Amino acid sequence: MIKKTVALALSVSLVTTSASAQQEPPQPPADPSQVAWDIVSDLTTEIGPRLAGSPREAAARDWAVERLTRLGFTNVRIEPFTLDGWVRGEETARLTAPYPQTLAITALGTSASTGAKGISGELVYFPTLAALRAAPASAVRGKIAFIDHAMRASQDGSGYGPFGDARRSGPAVAAEKGAIATVIRSAGTDNHRNPHTGATNFTAPGKAVPAGAVSNPDADLIAKIAAKALPMHLALKLTGHPVGKLSSGNVVADLPGRDPTLAPILVACHLDSWDLATGAIDDGAGCAIVAAAALAAQNGGAPLRTIRVLWAGSEEPGGVGGDAYAAAHKGQPHALVMESDTGADKVWRVSFDLTEANGPLADRIVEALAPFGIVRGTSKANGGTDVEPIAKAARSGVIGLNQDMTRYFDIHHSPDDTLDKVDRDGLAQNVAVWTTVLRIVANEPGSIAGM
Repeated sequence: MIKKTVALALSVSLVTTSASAQQEPPQPPADPSQVAWDIVSDLTTEIGPRLAGSPREAAARDWAVERLTRLGFTNVRIEPFTLDGWVRGEETARLTAPYPQTLAITALGTSASTGAKGISGELVYFPTLAALRAAPASAVRGKIAFIDHAMRASQDGSGYGPFGDARRSGPAVAAEKGAIATVIRSAGTDNHRNPHTGATNFTAPGKAVPAGAVSNPDADLIAKIAAKALPMHLALKLTGHPVGKLSSGNVVADLPGRDPTLAPILVACHLDSWDLATGAIDDGAGCAIVAAAALAAQNGGAPLRTIRVLWAGSEEPGGVGGDAYAAAHKGQPHALVMESDTGADKVWRVSFDLTEANGPLADRIVEALAPFGIVRGTSKANGGTDVEPIAKAARSGVIGLNQDMTRYFDIHHSPDDTLDKVDRDGLAQNVAVWTTVLRIVANEPGSIAGM
């Protein structure tokens, strides 16, 4: 992910139901997994794609306020902010030499426009981002750079970090060397003819060039032609472009604890999505999981600590909502943060960023999760894009519930991110695991903090 400057509104708008102050504590749902399914099903059906700053993202915020209020959350509100917006346009690509081939392509967020007539140029192949970095500017100037990579599926999704840099940084590197446009192999692990979008980071708007991603089968085709050492030419049209400041916002809701002096537990997801599909895996399922588990944790009565739910806005352009939340809640204590933003397949590992004094708390969680077959990770939890800013500011503890990501990047940011990809058994296991953890941490009377 990239970071963008957040222009926070000077005041925080509160959208609260008039009865919330007198609202009775919610009854925990009889079937929390059904609550989760209904959230992700209704969000993707009734709202659909939720591009950051778009009217559909705004509709999703209103939808979220109504749904969370109906479920029994209190102080449900929208906290507005603005972001640097981008809109999608026409998207076509065709190899014109040495062999005529139409390619499946999508623009990357913050891409500049080719203009309505499109552009044409020599396509120069780089097998890796490192190869592009090492190339002289003369090899790139005036041409269209193609960046390949070798991302593979893995349970922990670790390939997305290094290989995703072809998308995050590659177009800027090519632009600095004088490229007129950049095309990459999609940051995805599928073999379908579905290109994957995502944000890319130019150093300044004036430095942006048209940037797109082709599907993996089309990238294979380009690589085969490049291996023949034959000159390639590409006709490209990408008319998506930046549009200046747009309105967005976070949706925040509380389940009050019995002891208001204790710092709350924050559980988060992101409400926006890319616009190629309905954002079921990324991240409608995450919003469903954290809300359903927070409600289920009320079983037996309200826990000691307040559980706060953050459905962050505009995460996809670079964590804008997470930055906005941290700015709006600067100086407020947050005992612990958690985030769900890697789909809905089963949790297989738990990781921590807790002080040494919280070691017994971590041990209790590991023991409680053992019946699920969940193992303890050795790396420190970092939370995720939506909670990392507030975790750093408040020195909060962090718990990571790591989902199996073997198939996640087959779907991520692609036209395939639809409701049918949500496995109901996996979703139910997530809710049960999250509920188990929340019942423990929300009833912890002692201090909770990160390292």
